[in-house]
Amino acid sequence: MTHTMPKVFIFLLAMLGLFLWVGYTITELSGGGGEKSSAAIDISPEGGETIYWGKGRCFTCHSVGGQGSAVRGPNHGQFGEKFPLPMGARAVERAKVRSEKTGETFTAEDYMVESLASPGAYVVEGYKNEMAVVYAPPISLSLKEIKAVVAYLMAQGGDLDMETIDTNPSEVTAQFYAKISAAAAAGGGDPGLGIIVFEDNCAECHLLNGEGGEIGPDLTGIAGKGLKFISASTLEPAKAITKGFETYVVIDNTGRQTVGLKTGDEPSEILITKANGDEVTVAKSDIKSITVDKNKSVMPDDLSEAMTVKDFQDLLSFLMLQKAALQETSEGTEDNQ
Repeated sequence: MTHTMPKVFIFLLAMLGLFLWVGYTITELSGGGGEKSSAAIDISPEGGETIYWGKGRCFTCHSVGGQGSAVRGPNHGQFGEKFPLPMGARAVERAKVRSEKTGETFTAEDYMVESLASPGAYVVEGYKNEMAVVYAPPISLSLKEIKAVVAYLMAQGGDLDMETIDTNPSEVTAQFYAKISAAAAAGGGDPGLGIIVFEDNCAECHLLNGEGGEIGPDLTGIAGKGLKFISASTLEPAKAITKGFETYVVIDNTGRQTVGLKTGDEPSEILITKANGDEVTVAKSDIKSITVDKNKSVMPDDLSEAMTVKDFQDLLSFLMLQKAALQETSEGTEDNQ
């Protein structure tokens, strides 16, 4: 019995070691061992590789050649007859398709960035439009991390141009970078969905690029006022009322009260536009009192209750893109950390 116990103990240790080795090997083959720290990532193929197999969770749907085993999304390497070109070289061919489709000149880098910024714009045949928005929760990649992933993918058989990816992007890529930055600043909102939220909740009262209502301030270029201002103005509109859009309270001689914007002022009468868009003309001779209510805005103060948190984030990300074209190009390429 005493001779048997050491042998059993050694056998158990050996089995434990074998179990750990098998588990480690399977994890590595599936790409799961890529949970590497993404802290202080460089914008480089090496930095992108760390993100791809780690924080970015790309390996859960994609493989790179023979590395990884995920098949839910296209293989990003050279793999069999279906993928005769690795991703970098493949992007050159895809850019030609996108150029023809959009009428804009796409480079390989443009296509690669688009595939991350707007994954539904081009869906590879045989695959579903189900790629996650990587700059939104729960993945929440920063612009810097996305640039690194682009560098990693372009290094897969493509001509790697770090200047084009990072500091001197094309106009097409700069627009996508601006979209990612705006979304990240808004907590991961989707500007594309934000357009819908804006049209449903804001367009009736606000002008944007020459279209919409005129009850509220023109929101063209609103991004220049910053995220904090936009957020506060949406949630608590009475706290920051734009000059010229004060709320007037008019009481006539019969005691009737009219509340809204003073949108017209003639010698004999004034025009009040109510929150619902109705216009009321009041003769000055009939006015008993007229005051400005500094604590009231014609903009609904319960708008946040009509939107989900996701709606709000989407709206903010859309509004953060509303800036002058020149400003958008220059600022959109900055990292949003």
